[in-house]
This record gives sequence, structure tokens and C-alpha cells, in this order.
Amino acid sequence: MMDNISVITMFTLSGLSGTNSYRVILFILTLLCYCVIWLVNLTIIVTVIVDKKLHEPMYIFLCNLCINGLYGTAGFYPKFLMDLLSTTHVISYAGCFLQGFVLHSSACADFSLLVLMSYDRYVAICRPLVYHSVMTKQRVCVFVFFAWLIPFCLLLMSTLTTATSRLCGSHIPKIYCVNWLISRLACSASVASICIPAFNYTFYFGHCMFVCWSYIYMVRTCLKSKENMSKFMQTCVPHLFSLVVVVVSLLFDLLYMRFGSKDLQQDIQNLMAMEFVIVPPIVNPLIYGFKLTEIRNRIKKLLCTKYFFFRIMS
Repeated sequence: MMDNISVITMFTLSGLSGTNSYRVILFILTLLCYCVIWLVNLTIIVTVIVDKKLHEPMYIFLCNLCINGLYGTAGFYPKFLMDLLSTTHVISYAGCFLQGFVLHSSACADFSLLVLMSYDRYVAICRPLVYHSVMTKQRVCVFVFFAWLIPFCLLLMSTLTTATSRLCGSHIPKIYCVNWLISRLACSASVASICIPAFNYTFYFGHCMFVCWSYIYMVRTCLKSKENMSKFMQTCVPHLFSLVVVVVSLLFDLLYMRFGSKDLQQDIQNLMAMEFVIVPPIVNPLIYGFKLTEIRNRIKKLLCTKYFFFRIMS
């Protein structure tokens, strides 16, 4: 039962109280995981920025997807690493809302960027003659701008709605803050706290529907041409795999948070909570790095150049 609290300045997080016996090991593994995330994403980002031949829409969208991966994980890992070294697991009122905003906006930006990548592939495969006139540099910049702006605006409205609610509790039953869990602490539900999240879910469900439609259309087009099918397998399969990883990871976390059993062992609950900030940020850059020939070759060239430079310097 929630305690009546008029002014809340701190939230308590649950899930780490039983990790004392292996906290150091968990800290090292988490830090290693975060370093891997930075390494694989930064490799793609630097490769795309440095090589002018990769300044094409698909690679620009991929670069932003990797930047978003670093942005989203920055909302979780630093705080989680500090909690592993601390005996008290609390977060400030403002810090909790900021963490929730970063994690949610990153998830939404993932969808926006993946939809842009889907649209780019649709134009490239289904309307190749007008590709360069449709996907101009100016238009790509506008697309990327709104892919970041819209999630930020939608989640800002949702966060502000929750922040202005009077809360009757301060315990978050998770290892990080989530807007939905904070809103459950509200003394009473407002119309805005129900309508805004409902609109956000509907808006991004529409994103998924657009991707499904574009892929159905692309597959039908590719079946008529071996060249298009080869292009589809080379560039669309990594995108489709990334989309499936993001959707499954997000749905897994959302459905478990709302309907999952609380009788599961706490370590398993923590692993489920961390799954969304582990799998997509690592898998997305790896699948693109291995599958896209241009990216793979440029990374090899970049690494060989650096190795040759260090050999000369030594």
C-alpha cells in the first residue's frame, strides 16, 4: 500500500538488494558490456563520418541509429554502474524523470530512424529512377531532424504530464525509471496521462504498419527481378533484422512490465529489464557491419591504415 507523500524528492529503485555477493563481478561485466556498445557503435559512426563515399542516405540513417544507441544507453549504464557500487539505490526526482525521458525517447527514435531506412530502401528498390531526386541531401537532413524532434516532443509531453501529477509513493519496482511506473504512483489518473501515452503507442504502431507495407511491396517488386532481389538481400535483410530485434526487445520489456509475474527470481527480472539496453545497441551495429559490404570494407581499410601508421611510428 502506498504511503501518502506530499513532496517527493527521491525515488527508491528495487532489484539490486540481493546482489551483494557478486556485485563486483556484475559491475565488471556491465562495464565490459557498455565498453563493447561504445566500441561497435563508435566504429560505425566514425567510419561513416570519415569516409565521404558513405555519405549516402542509408549510411547517414545508420550513423544516426548508432548515435541513438549511445544516447539511449547513456541514460542507463552510468547510473546502474554507480548503483552497483552503492549500498543505497535511490535516484533524485529530476534524475528519475530524465532517465525515463532518455530511455523512452531513444526507443521512439529507434523506430523513427528504422522507418526512414525502410522508406529509403523502398524508394531505392521500387522507384530507382527517381531515387536521387527524392532522397536529396537537403531532404535527408530534414528527415533526420524530424526523426529526432518528433520523439523528443512526444516524450516531453508525456514526461511533463507525469511530472505535474501529485504522487503518493516513491518506490520504483525496477532497476531504472520508467514513465509508466512513475505514473502508477500518481494519486489519481488524469485524462492527459491516459490520452498522451495512448496517442504515442498508436503513432508508433503506425510506424510498424508502414514498415510492414513497404516490405510487402518491396518483396513483390524483388520477385520480378534478380538484381532487385540481390539488392534486397544485401541492404534490406540487415534493416529487417534490426527492426525485429528492436520491436521484440521493446515488446518483451513492455509486456513483462505490465503483465509479467512478480514471482520470478529477482536476477531474472533484472536481466529482462536490461535486455532492451543490451541487445539492440550491440546487435544493430554488428549486423550492419558484417552484412553491408561497403561498411565492412571501409572498417577493414580504416583499421589497416591505423595499423600501418602505428607500425611506421614505432
